[in-house]
Amino acid sequence: MMLRLGDPGEFGMWLAIGFGFLGLFFGPIGQALGRRIAGGKSKEAQVSGLTTGEMTAERVAAMEERLQELESERVQLEERVDFAERMLTKGQAEQQGHG
Repeated sequence: MMLRLGDPGEFGMWLAIGFGFLGLFFGPIGQALGRRIAGGKSKEAQVSGLTTGEMTAERVAAMEERLQELESERVQLEERVDFAERMLTKGQAEQQGHG
Protein backbone atom coordinates (compact mmCIF):
# COMPACT_ATOMS: atom_id res chain seq x y z
CA MET A 1 0.00 0.00 0.00
CA MET A 2 1.48 3.31 -1.01
CA LEU A 3 0.92 6.29 1.26
CA ARG A 4 -0.14 9.53 -0.27
CA LEU A 5 0.96 12.50 1.75
CA GLY A 6 -1.23 14.77 -0.35
CA ASP A 7 -4.10 14.40 2.11
CA PRO A 8 -3.74 16.97 4.95
CA GLY A 9 -5.11 14.48 7.50
CA GLU A 10 -2.47 11.89 6.72
CA PHE A 11 0.28 14.47 6.73
CA GLY A 12 -0.90 15.72 10.13
CA MET A 13 -0.97 12.18 11.47
CA TRP A 14 2.61 11.46 10.37
CA LEU A 15 3.72 14.83 11.69
CA ALA A 16 2.16 14.05 15.09
CA ILE A 17 3.79 10.60 15.15
CA GLY A 18 7.15 12.14 14.31
CA PHE A 19 6.87 14.74 17.07
CA GLY A 20 5.79 12.00 19.46
CA PHE A 21 8.92 10.00 18.71
CA LEU A 22 11.10 13.10 19.03
CA GLY A 23 9.53 13.87 22.38
CA LEU A 24 10.09 10.31 23.49
CA PHE A 25 13.73 10.17 22.46
CA PHE A 26 14.73 13.65 23.59
CA GLY A 27 12.52 13.70 26.68
CA PRO A 28 13.18 12.13 30.07
CA ILE A 29 12.66 8.58 28.79
CA GLY A 30 15.20 9.02 26.02
CA GLN A 31 17.69 10.62 28.38
CA ALA A 32 17.29 7.79 30.89
CA LEU A 33 17.77 5.22 28.13
CA GLY A 34 20.86 7.06 26.94
CA ARG A 35 22.35 7.08 30.44
CA ARG A 36 21.50 3.41 30.84
CA ILE A 37 23.16 2.48 27.55
CA ALA A 38 26.21 4.61 28.38
CA GLY A 39 26.43 2.96 31.81
CA GLY A 40 25.89 6.18 33.72
CA LYS A 41 24.38 6.47 37.16
CA SER A 42 20.79 7.50 37.76
CA LYS A 43 20.02 10.95 39.15
CA GLU A 44 19.27 9.37 42.53
CA ALA A 45 22.69 7.74 42.59
CA GLN A 46 24.38 10.96 41.43
CA VAL A 47 22.72 12.99 44.17
CA SER A 48 23.44 10.50 46.95
CA GLY A 49 26.88 9.46 45.67
CA LEU A 50 26.05 5.78 46.18
CA THR A 51 26.79 2.91 43.86
CA THR A 52 24.00 0.68 42.64
CA GLY A 53 24.99 -2.03 45.12
CA GLU A 54 24.96 0.41 48.01
CA MET A 55 21.56 1.72 46.97
CA THR A 56 20.25 -1.84 46.79
CA ALA A 57 21.68 -2.61 50.24
CA GLU A 58 19.97 0.47 51.67
CA ARG A 59 16.68 -0.51 50.08
CA VAL A 60 16.96 -4.05 51.45
CA ALA A 61 17.76 -2.68 54.92
CA ALA A 62 14.76 -0.33 54.74
CA MET A 63 12.49 -3.19 53.67
CA GLU A 64 13.78 -5.41 56.49
CA GLU A 65 13.10 -2.62 58.98
CA ARG A 66 9.57 -2.18 57.61
CA LEU A 67 9.06 -5.95 57.77
CA GLN A 68 10.02 -5.94 61.46
CA GLU A 69 7.55 -3.10 62.09
CA LEU A 70 4.79 -5.04 60.34
CA GLU A 71 5.64 -8.18 62.30
CA SER A 72 5.40 -6.20 65.54
CA GLU A 73 2.03 -4.79 64.50
CA ARG A 74 0.82 -8.30 63.60
CA VAL A 75 1.82 -9.62 67.04
CA GLN A 76 -0.03 -6.73 68.72
CA LEU A 77 -3.14 -7.42 66.64
CA GLU A 78 -3.00 -11.13 67.51
CA GLU A 79 -2.85 -10.21 71.20
CA ARG A 80 -5.86 -7.92 70.80
CA VAL A 81 -7.84 -10.64 69.01
CA ASP A 82 -6.95 -13.17 71.74
CA PHE A 83 -8.06 -10.70 74.40
CA ALA A 84 -11.33 -10.01 72.57
CA GLU A 85 -11.96 -13.76 72.19
CA ARG A 86 -11.37 -14.28 75.93
CA MET A 87 -13.77 -11.47 76.79
CA LEU A 88 -16.43 -12.88 74.45
CA THR A 89 -15.99 -16.38 75.84
CA LYS A 90 -16.16 -15.04 79.41
CA GLY A 91 -19.31 -13.06 78.59
CA GLN A 92 -20.99 -16.06 76.98
CA ALA A 93 -20.10 -18.26 79.96
CA GLU A 94 -21.61 -15.72 82.37
CA GLN A 95 -24.79 -15.50 80.27
CA GLN A 96 -25.13 -19.29 80.21
CA GLY A 97 -24.56 -19.44 83.94
CA HIS A 98 -27.33 -16.89 84.59
CA GLY A 99 -29.66 -18.36 81.94
